[in-house]
Amino acid sequence: MKSTHIGLIGLGVMGENLALNLERNGFSVTGFDLDANKCTSFAKRTEGLQACAANSLAELVANLQLPRRVWLMVPAGAPVDAVLNELRTLLSAGDVVIDGGNTLYRDTQRRIDSLEGTGILFVGSGVSGGEEGALHGPALMPGGSPEAWPLVRPFLQAIAAKADDGQACCEWMGPGGSGHFVKMVHNGIEYADMQMICEAYALMKSLGMAPIQMSAVFREWSQGELSSYLIDITADILAYKDPETGNALVEMILDTAEQKGTGKWTSQIALDMGVSAPTIADAVFARTMSAMQAERVLASKLLKGSQPQAAQNLAEVLPKIQGALLAAKICAYAQGFALIKAADQEHDWQLPLDKVASVWRAGCIIRAHLLEDIRRAFVNQHDLSNLLIDEHFSRIMAKCQQDLREVVAMAALSGVAVPALMSALSYYDGYRTERLPANLLQAQRDYFGAHTYQRLDKPGKFHTQWPKGKHS
Repeated sequence: MKSTHIGLIGLGVMGENLALNLERNGFSVTGFDLDANKCTSFAKRTEGLQACAANSLAELVANLQLPRRVWLMVPAGAPVDAVLNELRTLLSAGDVVIDGGNTLYRDTQRRIDSLEGTGILFVGSGVSGGEEGALHGPALMPGGSPEAWPLVRPFLQAIAAKADDGQACCEWMGPGGSGHFVKMVHNGIEYADMQMICEAYALMKSLGMAPIQMSAVFREWSQGELSSYLIDITADILAYKDPETGNALVEMILDTAEQKGTGKWTSQIALDMGVSAPTIADAVFARTMSAMQAERVLASKLLKGSQPQAAQNLAEVLPKIQGALLAAKICAYAQGFALIKAADQEHDWQLPLDKVASVWRAGCIIRAHLLEDIRRAFVNQHDLSNLLIDEHFSRIMAKCQQDLREVVAMAALSGVAVPALMSALSYYDGYRTERLPANLLQAQRDYFGAHTYQRLDKPGKFHTQWPKGKHS
């Protein structure tokens, strides 16, 4: 096949499925992978389609229409740099390279800078939805060289998921590393959302519920304000029985969660930017705690906890867990969007926050009923500082915050670890508190380090020679 529309490098599951999605939507594809077996498999799978496999990067580039568009689906980090270095000698001014991996946004900016003067355009695009999304319609978050957007927009929006209003879940995020930043925060919210659902499961388990009962509850919740992809798949998982034993498979899975780093990046960068994102961070720490499985087994035999609580009325408790989950979920989204807003101000990307929410409405892992309301909130108030003070979400929080309190208290009294739910409540209470105890903290800093403080009654910086006690 000669002169295909797009070259796709990296024919793993995600890359191959994206290629099939592109071909199905009318765009011919040349694929390449360093693994010859993947090239052979791709050639067989695309036989009879407008797609083919190349034997080298040079052959792939030679097989593309001008301006060339090359999409990388290779592991983030050094592999992207290695492929890009080879492509530099093969591409020309006006050609476009798209990095679709989970790349740190600073690396995307570095690569854009490295291509300065070559005329080669670079796009860092978040891709969410897993292998099914890649095949049937992912959420896409492209950003980078502005001149590239008209060249990649037709095929990116064609293959993207479509929201209920028919809009493609693909919008231009802005210059530099903005696209990968938005995808990183998406993943941070995903960490929090998954952890909170797991905590709801742990609470149900402490109440004596069987997985099949929990599945029915999550299925019911998926019909209301908690409607989301993650709630749906949780219902599926809890209902699934191991074919070999007949037991609920979820109860036979080792309780150690892995991570690829995007949640950690989100937490680290929130700290760097001075943005409070404790629920996302606690979700990351929860995975770290889960990895200490051998230590936890030992500690469970040595460390005392609470006494078992009296049996709870499920008809009363389950709606409270539902409300708590909704309130905590809103807090996690509030933290994520606050971080995006801070990065936008720092880098002057001019990120359209309503479009970020719009892109996440379908195709991606955190797609949820709430995202249409979030989109509307930012349409109504572009400079909205925090989702919690939007009129719609403040009403929901007023309705659900007591559920979150009671569920967190129940978990504490029952000895059930719910770090994400607890931190969401602390975030909410901290944000709504007019006067925090940081005045004492600043006095402490001034006492031992002469760090100074500000006063309520007059401007300026002040230092006090504090009276020294016997421990000074």
